[in-house]
Amino acid sequence: MKIILLYGGQSAEHDVSILSAFSVLSAVYYNYYQVQLVYITKDGQWVKGPLLNEKPASEEVLHLHWGSAGDTDKLIQPCQIKEEDAIVLPILHGPNGEDGTIQGFLETIDMPYIGAGVMTSAGCMDKIMTKYILYAVDIPQVPYVPVLKSQWKENPKKIFEQCEGTLLYPMFVKPANMGSSVGITKAHDREELQQALVEAYRYDSRVVIEQSIEAREIEVAILGNEDVRTTLPGEIVKDVAFYDYNSKYIDNNIKMQIPAQIPEEAQAKAREYAKIAYTTLGGSGLARCDFFLTNKNELFLNEVNTMPGFTQFSMYPSLWEKTGLPYGDLIEELIQLGLNQYNQKKKFRIDVGE
Repeated sequence: MKIILLYGGQSAEHDVSILSAFSVLSAVYYNYYQVQLVYITKDGQWVKGPLLNEKPASEEVLHLHWGSAGDTDKLIQPCQIKEEDAIVLPILHGPNGEDGTIQGFLETIDMPYIGAGVMTSAGCMDKIMTKYILYAVDIPQVPYVPVLKSQWKENPKKIFEQCEGTLLYPMFVKPANMGSSVGITKAHDREELQQALVEAYRYDSRVVIEQSIEAREIEVAILGNEDVRTTLPGEIVKDVAFYDYNSKYIDNNIKMQIPAQIPEEAQAKAREYAKIAYTTLGGSGLARCDFFLTNKNELFLNEVNTMPGFTQFSMYPSLWEKTGLPYGDLIEELIQLGLNQYNQKKKFRIDVGE
């Protein structure tokens, strides 16, 4: 069977996708699968690369070349990825990859794929929409203020007053549709809040401002469609107040504790909340739920990632590794979950047609 690996993408998380893609290539069971590389450039061109039958020697295989005589990689139309006996792994992070756009395209061309569907991807990608949905099922979240760019441009003073009347400094300012800490800033006063909003609006017209709290960062990995499994929580061990994009992916100075050294009651509650959030949002395949845990053992769900990082430093595969599911077996399970989800949707369509 063939795995069509989509990576790159039109997102600020383009480079994270490449790192994740190489980790996947290093773990695929090539005695069962071939891997077809399809790279999406930052300006949205699709490039078909080599068909791999074995683990590549280096990340260089992912850096495709096209446009010159003799180049073996070539530009294609997106619909040209469609073929029989294949499944798509969209290892894409952020907008135009994790937000339902790619998922909707794959539904349109009738290709099975790994991960969440259109609605779940779109809902989880938008931090504001996620908060609204999780509020409906009583999952605790930190206080927040959603701010649209149009509201900010119309009356900045009103936004300042709304934030300062609802939240306390410091506050975190986040683009609603971005991950990997891209565009996120911590504001300690009104001047920094203004600068943070300007930075966040570089990436999205929808921004969420959250109350900063003293807390540990706890993460739970989820796997499944209807039968949902969770891992014991892991912890991002901080030696700084906030890990930005460079800390996570360039410097690789993130330290993880798996399992997290937290009370059993907090472990159980985190897993319960993760499962409720996943099923409420209509999750399938995989996700990672990120929580804050205060010194009073209060849990707040921060966000749900439908395509979490898959690099060798990433929490999601590490959590499953510690649970007894090696990286290669994890990919195999995700492939089977993707095929099962595709076949079930196809059955629904046939039943309706009859």
